[in-house]
Amino acid sequence: MAELIRLYDKNNSQATLDLIVKALEKDAVIIYKTDTMYALGCHIGSTKAVNRICEIKGIQASKNRFSFICSDLSSIANYAKVSDFAFKTLKRFLPGAFTFVLPASSKVPSVLVQGKKTVGIRIPDYEPVLSIVSHLGSPLLTTSLPHDDLEVEEYTDPSLIMERWGHAVDLVLDGGFGGFVPSSVVEISEDAFEIIREGAGDCSEFS
Repeated sequence: MAELIRLYDKNNSQATLDLIVKALEKDAVIIYKTDTMYALGCHIGSTKAVNRICEIKGIQASKNRFSFICSDLSSIANYAKVSDFAFKTLKRFLPGAFTFVLPASSKVPSVLVQGKKTVGIRIPDYEPVLSIVSHLGSPLLTTSLPHDDLEVEEYTDPSLIMERWGHAVDLVLDGGFGGFVPSSVVEISEDAFEIIREGAGDCSEFS
C-alpha cells in the first residue's frame, strides 16, 4: 500500500522533499496534485515506472504521447527543440494550466518517444511540484489519473484517491482537493499553433 504524504502549498520540509525524490530515483510511481488535476508521475528515466503507469491507465507506451513537467523554462531546451517563436509563447503562458507540444530532443528517453517526434511540456503553476522536480534534477512524467466513469470526488479527494489507487502506486501526495479539468494542450510548430484540447488554460489567444 502506498505511503500518504501531506504536501503544503508552500514551505514543505527538506526531509519531505528528500523522501519523495529518493523514492522517484528508485523507480517509484507517485500520485500528486498539479494546478489542474491529480496526476500519476515518475522519473522520466525509469522505464520500469513508465511501464507501471501504462498498466494503471490501461494504455500502451508505443501508442501514446507522453508529457512531463520541467522546473523552469531554461530546462525545457534540454528535452525539446524550442524556436524563438515557441520560447516567447512558453514565457508568456508558463507557469500555467497548459501542456505545450514541441519537437522532442535526443535527450528524451526512448520509452517516451518510440517513433513519435514530439513531447508535451508542462510547468504547472503549483510550487510543491516544481520544488520536487527541481530537487530531482530531472523532469517528472505526468499523466492525469484515470477518471472516466468515476464520480468527481473519486479523482479529486486525496483520501478517496488513496483508497482507489493506493495499492498500485508507491506514494500519494496529499495536496488537498484537486481540480477536475485537465490542462489545455497546444501544439507549436514553426510559427503556428494548433489547439489539441481545450482545458483549464484559456485558449482564446490561440484561436
